[in-house]
Amino acid sequence: MIGHPENKTMETYIMAIDQGTTSTRAILFDHEANVIGIAQKELENFYPHPGWVEQNANDIWAYTVGVMFEVMAKCGVKDTQIAAIGITNQRETTIVWDKKSTQPIYPAIVWQSRQSNSYIEALKEQGKEEWIKAKTGLVLDPYFSASKLRFILDHVEGARDRAKAGELLFGTVDSWLVWKLTKGKCHVSDVSNASRTMLMNLNTMDYDEELLALWQIPRCMLPKICDSSEIYGVCEGLFDHPIPIGALIGDQQAALFGQRCFHSGDVKNTYGTGCFLLMNTANQPIISEHGLLSCVGWRIHHQSTYVLEGSVFVAGAAVQWLRDGLRILNNSEESEVRAQAVSGSEGVYVVPSFTGLGAPYWNAQASGAIFGLTRGTTQEHIIRATLESLAYQTYDVIDAMRKDAQLPLSALRVDGGAARNQFLLQFQANLLQCEVKRSLLSETTALGAAYLAGLAVGYWKDLDEINALEQKIQPFFPQEDATQQMLRLAKWHRAVACVNAFAQP
Repeated sequence: MIGHPENKTMETYIMAIDQGTTSTRAILFDHEANVIGIAQKELENFYPHPGWVEQNANDIWAYTVGVMFEVMAKCGVKDTQIAAIGITNQRETTIVWDKKSTQPIYPAIVWQSRQSNSYIEALKEQGKEEWIKAKTGLVLDPYFSASKLRFILDHVEGARDRAKAGELLFGTVDSWLVWKLTKGKCHVSDVSNASRTMLMNLNTMDYDEELLALWQIPRCMLPKICDSSEIYGVCEGLFDHPIPIGALIGDQQAALFGQRCFHSGDVKNTYGTGCFLLMNTANQPIISEHGLLSCVGWRIHHQSTYVLEGSVFVAGAAVQWLRDGLRILNNSEESEVRAQAVSGSEGVYVVPSFTGLGAPYWNAQASGAIFGLTRGTTQEHIIRATLESLAYQTYDVIDAMRKDAQLPLSALRVDGGAARNQFLLQFQANLLQCEVKRSLLSETTALGAAYLAGLAVGYWKDLDEINALEQKIQPFFPQEDATQQMLRLAKWHRAVACVNAFAQP
């Protein structure tokens, strides 16, 4: 809900910059965590070769400035009314720029890009997977920043020598924006983003010299690792009044914080194009034995909170496939009504592994499949089974989290586009046999960054004050017993096993 305070001249606000893969947004929040206004600009992705995904880093910067001014103009808010700026960003996306000119030397390599995969395969052949995982909590994959940075240093003429000489800087999107906002005075990142570079040691919370040597990356080009909530510097030159920058945090960790998952065992799931599940594991990193990632959630006053993370590659994208590929839906919203038009999926199971299986299976060769088709199967059964697949995949990640963390699940907090589907969330609650809490505020990622920025400047005193704010949620409680769910899960796991078997050479 967008608020409209009667006397804006007396109010102060927190501005959150939510820099994502497909758009950049600026959102103003008031002290009650109401959205006052939003401005958004779409961001173009470029695909120069199959599997490569790149962006223009200067566009990221320009669009950020644009939406900041736009949201203030929309709301009639002055720079003196902005108490702080918080930044949340697409993670792992890699930018290298000239320290003097501030110009990028290569396009931003987006987290999705696979162009650095040859480095990954070479390290796998050397048996480095477990060694790297023990240090970083991450699986060896081009998803993370280290191999992308190595690619740029190897493929731009003279880049490595210039980096060693201190002429080049590296950063994920948070670092790039702070550098530009402070006119080059602050080259920083926070622990949540640094923990996704594959260069930071989870135990020391600092860059690891052995990892830097492995990836052949000069330490002098890396940003200083900071807390997720502190004053890094002030926004200079854009406004008449200097505005403090008080938060940096990766987007999925920001959503966890925005959902107020402050306690050990709290879990959130963002049902977007894929699913991103994070579990708060408090002050101890847990190196997963069940296919999950371990990284830093956030750090406040030098106290770190860690998370377990599981990524499902295809979630909402499966519904888009029903619409655009099979053309059995006119729009995504229609899937809810069509799924409820039948009493069940009648034994149909859809495994939407169109780009491989993610956590906890990690089978890059897997392809999608539909099982259990009969002459009686209708479009509605396939639609329902596709939505159910999102819940099954979520269950599998949460089951891995339970095993790794040895923590019970009291509730699952959810957000994201597909979380608007009430059939899906009710099925999820039945499957998990626990409450599913849907946030009625869709901007939980930006809100997480706003909370952290507000804490840095005293806009909110502490987590207790944030917890005391009204939180608008819609709960979904289990309506079926566990026995039926276990039978469904057993068949789902048989379907996944068949997909894995089919992917074998």
